[in-house]
Amino acid sequence: MRWWSAANFVSNAGTWMQLTVQNLLVLHITGSAAATGLSMSVQAAPALLVSLLGGAAVDRWPRKPTVAVSQALLGAVAFTTALLVALDRIDMTALLVLAAVTGVIATVDGPACALLGNDLVPVADVPSAIGVGALVHSAGRLAGTALAGVAVGFLGTASAYAANGLSFLFVASVVPFLRPAPGAAGDPAAGPRTAPAPAELTVREGLAFFVRRPRLVALAGITGLSSVFGRNYGLTLAVLVTGPLAGGAGSFGTVSTVLAVGGIIGAVLGARMRRPSVRTVGLLAAAGALLQVVAGLSPSLAVLLVLVLPMAVVESVSDTAGTAVLQTDPPPHLRGRVLGVWSSVGTVWSLGGPPLLGLLMEWAGARGALVAGGLLIAGSIGAGLLVRRRSGPMPVPVAARGGDVTGREALGTAA
Repeated sequence: MRWWSAANFVSNAGTWMQLTVQNLLVLHITGSAAATGLSMSVQAAPALLVSLLGGAAVDRWPRKPTVAVSQALLGAVAFTTALLVALDRIDMTALLVLAAVTGVIATVDGPACALLGNDLVPVADVPSAIGVGALVHSAGRLAGTALAGVAVGFLGTASAYAANGLSFLFVASVVPFLRPAPGAAGDPAAGPRTAPAPAELTVREGLAFFVRRPRLVALAGITGLSSVFGRNYGLTLAVLVTGPLAGGAGSFGTVSTVLAVGGIIGAVLGARMRRPSVRTVGLLAAAGALLQVVAGLSPSLAVLLVLVLPMAVVESVSDTAGTAVLQTDPPPHLRGRVLGVWSSVGTVWSLGGPPLLGLLMEWAGARGALVAGGLLIAGSIGAGLLVRRRSGPMPVPVAARGGDVTGREALGTAA
């Protein structure tokens, strides 16, 4: 797990080096902010549909070779981009094609890497492993963003893409030496698993499990509301700081730094959770939404900075808890497909959320968007918890076989 965490830190730093310079590269080629958004959408778009197939592939294929091959392919794309940039042969068409290829590979790489990391610790420690992953991601983001400026300043734009390619190869070289922890889901010594035959590893099976699982549907609703109306701080807080609070780019940079620090603190706290639940995710999301309401009413930048830190901490802990539920609730043979469904749903939020939030800001302003969004999130979660408490547990119909109830052992957790 230590080697895997180190490899992921290097990979995240390389990825953020590339992301930091990619927008600048698109602006340099086209001079258009709209083209920058298009390049980001093209890379995210494959997850909308292809993620369902990618998740099924992760359930079907051996996990370690899948991760090693997908990382090597991502590295090849990064090196190709670096070569084209260095030779000054890059244009918008090539950049969009490479972005689309990256997005397709990522639909397999994302769930495969997540589940491989879970295999490296005992089942009871999976929530902590996910928290460590969130911490590594935040630290890699800070390091990669800082290194991008240094690399581009001394070696040029192509160096950021080359560094990202090397980071992928580093991960691929570490994978063969990883061994599942005793008792982990991916440990061959843990005994035979009751997984279906390959012919039954269908996309529809994973989608049906997700839709019929109330806690996963509730988790999707909570995360969707929070993602659209509560976590686009790069947009809402930027407008609030530079508008009503009369700050500049430097002030928003300070706010962004505090958000990053809060994310790291939240990841550390999230790694200490042992049994996260959807209820925990909902309560944390509601608390973050109420903090957002107060932040929207901040009279000064100093007050906003005081509120931003707990907002980021609560958001990070909530994300860690939600990811732990998502990756541990499905049976092992369905986890890849469930993550694929989640990726598709998340793409809808990421593509549709910013325009919706932008319309809300046009109508209500930055303060109004923060307040209205926070109240919507907290009110929806509160209503959902109230309905669930009043309705009580729902019966789960199970077909009888030979006078007995099939799947008796699963009834304890089916609801």
